[in-house]
Amino acid sequence: MKLKPYPEYKNTNLPWIDNLPRNWKLTRAKNLFKQIDIRSDTGEEELLSVSEKHGVTPRNNVNVTMFKAESYKGYKLCWPRDLVINSLWAWMQGLGFSKYFGIVSTAYGVYRIKDKYIVSDKYLNYLFRAEAYRWELRVRSKGIWRSRYQLTDDSFLTMPVIIPPKEEQEQIVKFLNYKNEQIAKFIRDKKRMIQLLKEQKQAIINQAVTKGINPIVKMKPSGIEWIGDIPEHWETRRLRTIATVKLSGVDKHIKEEEIPVKLCNYVDVYNNDQIVSSIEFMKATATVSEIDNYKIKEGDVLITKDSEMWEDIAVPSFVPRELPGIICGYHLAIVRPLNIYGEFLFYTFCSNSISNQFKISANGVTRYGLSQGAIKNAWFPLPPILEQRKIVIYIRQNISKIDFVIRKTQKEIKIIQEYRTRLISDVVTGKIDVRGIEVEDIPGEELTEELETTEESEVPEENSQEVSNAS
Repeated sequence: MKLKPYPEYKNTNLPWIDNLPRNWKLTRAKNLFKQIDIRSDTGEEELLSVSEKHGVTPRNNVNVTMFKAESYKGYKLCWPRDLVINSLWAWMQGLGFSKYFGIVSTAYGVYRIKDKYIVSDKYLNYLFRAEAYRWELRVRSKGIWRSRYQLTDDSFLTMPVIIPPKEEQEQIVKFLNYKNEQIAKFIRDKKRMIQLLKEQKQAIINQAVTKGINPIVKMKPSGIEWIGDIPEHWETRRLRTIATVKLSGVDKHIKEEEIPVKLCNYVDVYNNDQIVSSIEFMKATATVSEIDNYKIKEGDVLITKDSEMWEDIAVPSFVPRELPGIICGYHLAIVRPLNIYGEFLFYTFCSNSISNQFKISANGVTRYGLSQGAIKNAWFPLPPILEQRKIVIYIRQNISKIDFVIRKTQKEIKIIQEYRTRLISDVVTGKIDVRGIEVEDIPGEELTEELETTEESEVPEENSQEVSNAS
């Protein structure tokens, strides 16, 4: 399938796209949409959420870190095929066309297509999520802080919108649906491979840190149900006897009277097996006392101590060498080895047999957390120190190839996702002509879960600053 440009183009005078196909039109959003502001009398309709990743979805279907209002009376109503824009997250394309009847925050804009025979909501959904419109929405969102940027009704309604002929819109949607399905299948297969590789890696680690690497060693009951049998010469010890535990309370802030530092945050630990200098740590400030208490040292194991999901509790990362000026941030705990090899301790945290006890002891309703006592009282297998080092070497050797294949596969996924982003942008802006290309008509959604990589984002509920008399 060879993709070609259109035969003729015309100038647009837009900064983000120089030319459009000659038969395409450019109009303002106000000519396509009417603003809808109908409020709920009861607040009992289904509550909907709007995000970059999922578009418009029932709030109960997505994991968001949002507080719940006491009443949703007065929230905005929206109907299927209405465009809903999270005005405080529009700059990151927090928008989508709804498939549901429900209510949304008053901080959201709701807009309805005036003439559905002129423009397709499915085409517009692709268009507004294209990279070119990410730039346009960022420019039109105003505010002092990035987290407080807001897209007003007037800014949206005066935004230029690219409109191909209706038949071409339908062909664009059909083509992109087909390509998305191909890409989604590729990504599903790759993710399945990664999951199998991770299970293989987990089996190697779990066996090594709980049973050792000598297949003929004599075993004994550990006395701990989730650890099972251990080599006869091993011990089981509570963590407090082999390491110290500190829960960090250093949050993200910059104060003039404090000392500049770099903060190792939750995502740094969650996304990396090792905390190393190549990570882009957040700039922050801290007091002398905080620096003394929470500076990271070589051999430390950092773990996540709270999360919205219990599966994300006690995720570990190892500090292989000294990192001056880096301190441990909020939502994390520093586990500092005393009479245990740091990297062996890290791998024991990686073991499901060990980490499951943290999942069980985590408490909370909407957010799960570990107390210092729960961490200190956890049981760990303890081989002699020399054997710990041998086990670490064994694990490194046996998982290095697995890690290489995982990284390679993740890179392949990233490349195909970048290709998809470019393809959508090129097709909806007319750089590629898909007229006459025969593809299978794929039913269902034009955006699928496998295609997305961004994490869920939400913003606090608050009233939008509505601007009337949009010109």
